Amino acid sequence: MGYTWMVDLGQEAGFVGKEALRRIKAEGPRRKLVGIQIDGPPAGTYIDNEMIDTYPVFLDGEQAGTVTSACYSPRLEANIGYAMLPVGLAEPLGQEFDVQTPAGRRRGVTVRKPFIDPGKDIPKQ
Repeated sequence: MGYTWMVDLGQEAGFVGKEALRRIKAEGPRRKLVGIQIDGPPAGTYIDNEMIDTYPVFLDGEQAGTVTSACYSPRLEANIGYAMLPVGLAEPLGQEFDVQTPAGRRRGVTVRKPFIDPGKDIPKQ
């Protein structure tokens, strides 16, 4: 994550995941969590058991990643969520994918996080 104050990888004490974190620091991350907006009718909410598993994300017919959580946002009037994608596919924003939901395949587009007005532009209107 780049937070050097969180874990001292040089400490003598061992802990679960230490070697994995050292490897990731040396090689760089392979995946990135991105915001995704999913087309179609409301997908329900995360807490109503509508999404009991991840949704596969496809690019050109091949699985590229997974939507880890998604729900309908009444404020944005859109289905939003997070997708774990390979670093090379996480940018640029606006990348289109197919998302396999229980209701069928839907178009998904990578978007900026957080979803709601990160620049505080709404009050300026």
